[in-house]
Amino acid sequence: MTSIPNKHKDFFQSVFEIVRHIPEGRITNYGAIAKALSTPRSSRMVGWAMNAAHSQQQYIPAHRVVNRNGMLTGKHHFPTPTAMQQALENEGIKVIEDKIVNFKEVFWDPNVELSL
Repeated sequence: MTSIPNKHKDFFQSVFEIVRHIPEGRITNYGAIAKALSTPRSSRMVGWAMNAAHSQQQYIPAHRVVNRNGMLTGKHHFPTPTAMQQALENEGIKVIEDKIVNFKEVFWDPNVELSL
């Protein structure tokens, strides 16, 4: 299990809180979360938080976070190579070749949706 450095715990918890608000059947991306946290250059750190999401006691729907192009770049951090896609498809999101098909239609922007 990967331990989270203390200086990142608050940031990671803030990321997790936003991700918990993503509705079923919707997705967002690392950059949108970073912007919602007023740290627009921290997309990569949002990705690190998503990697750590699987070790949290409270469920975090990490499968709903993709890259800026709708690619399932975090799929390697799930139990199987197809688990992320399967979770998305179970929520009605269509994925072809590791990419969200109707990305703009299912995109959830925390800056808009959470009135940040």
